[in-house]
Amino acid sequence: MVEAELVRAWLSLGSNIEPRRYIPQALTDLTAEFGELVISPIYESEAVGFEGDNFHNLVVGIATRLPLQELVLKLRWIEEKNGRQRESDKFAPRTLDVDLLTYGDVVVDEPGLQLPRDEITRYAFVLLPLSEVAGDEIHPVTGQSYRELWRAFNAPEQRLWRAD
Repeated sequence: MVEAELVRAWLSLGSNIEPRRYIPQALTDLTAEFGELVISPIYESEAVGFEGDNFHNLVVGIATRLPLQELVLKLRWIEEKNGRQRESDKFAPRTLDVDLLTYGDVVVDEPGLQLPRDEITRYAFVLLPLSEVAGDEIHPVTGQSYRELWRAFNAPEQRLWRAD
């Protein structure tokens, strides 16, 4: 039997309902599933797209042999285990959001799955922590490093700061 190749995946974690409870629990769950994690600093930012409590966001790197679709299901299971309620409205408060940002250099654009996620280049709360833990890695579509993308990022209305 041929063992599946080890793939580096980057995840964006966010919470604005009891983040001091759900972020640590998500890290515990991810460690139990994937072993050693690469963890960025945690940032706090205002809710985007709706009125709500501030979000805590970070980026986590995992190494996995799971096929892409199995990984997506595993991440959804971790969200649900941590009280995530799927609303029809994308912009709503949540206990835990775990978004798959990248899966190696795979590029996918289909309903329900986009890799790399467009949030990488759109939101400071994703790009800044990603640039801190994977700064030299190359975005598989733009061809730029995440550090270069962060240096060029210009959205002063997207305020964020390190969480306590």
